[in-house]
Amino acid sequence: MPHIKIKNVELHYEVEGSGEAILFTHGASWNHRQWKPQVEELSKHYKTITWDVRGHGKSSLPKGKVDSEDFTKDLVGLLDHLGVKQAHLCGLSMGGHICLQTAIRHPERVKSLMLIGTPYTNSYNWVEKVFVPINRWSSMFIPMHVMASIQARTLSKFNSNNKQYIKETVSSIPLSHWIRIWNSVSKMESGNELNKITCPTLILQGDHDSMTERQQQEMAARIPQSKMVYIKNAHHATNLDNPKQVNHEIREHLSAIEKQES
Repeated sequence: MPHIKIKNVELHYEVEGSGEAILFTHGASWNHRQWKPQVEELSKHYKTITWDVRGHGKSSLPKGKVDSEDFTKDLVGLLDHLGVKQAHLCGLSMGGHICLQTAIRHPERVKSLMLIGTPYTNSYNWVEKVFVPINRWSSMFIPMHVMASIQARTLSKFNSNNKQYIKETVSSIPLSHWIRIWNSVSKMESGNELNKITCPTLILQGDHDSMTERQQQEMAARIPQSKMVYIKNAHHATNLDNPKQVNHEIREHLSAIEKQES
């Protein structure tokens, strides 16, 4: 199993295929296996890179406060390790926000963005300003197996196969780790920097996912080279609910960029 050590953290990653690189970043409490349907198809034509964000899956979590800036540093460190100068970045939810911040802080490393169910702030409106701190506090007392069951039940309505994956993945994170991770993730903010994104950006929105829809609509309006597409019969686990359409939209996005370059 490939691992890389960057300073004080060990990151697990997997590489399939060859060609232009697409790096996939999973959602909070999930892991690299979230992207199996995308890797199976896209690795036929591209180099697909999946990884476990620190504190998730097989990646370690150093002691002390979790700084969300380290997520981006880890991503860029992984690209350096693999000798990838520039990559297409695809992420869901937390993973999308990490990709977003990478494009803001390291635009030269990002050829394009593919954001799925992605927030750019945790204080978008008064509901989030009230609910997110409460959620952050309550997460300290909810056992991981309970959170796993709630997630699995909520996010497997369109694809029953999601249930087992979510249960296993979420339950594998120690509560003490999750408290530190979520405290950092739920404070990530990029609202004042969206104008810095200059690369082509594909925004995919599950048609039954109300969690990030307004934020994604606003990103589509504020990011110059962006396009927003709704994915049918999909909730927040969008790429798993309807992998066929997600894969199609990703291929179309990448093909359009290739045509512009030719």
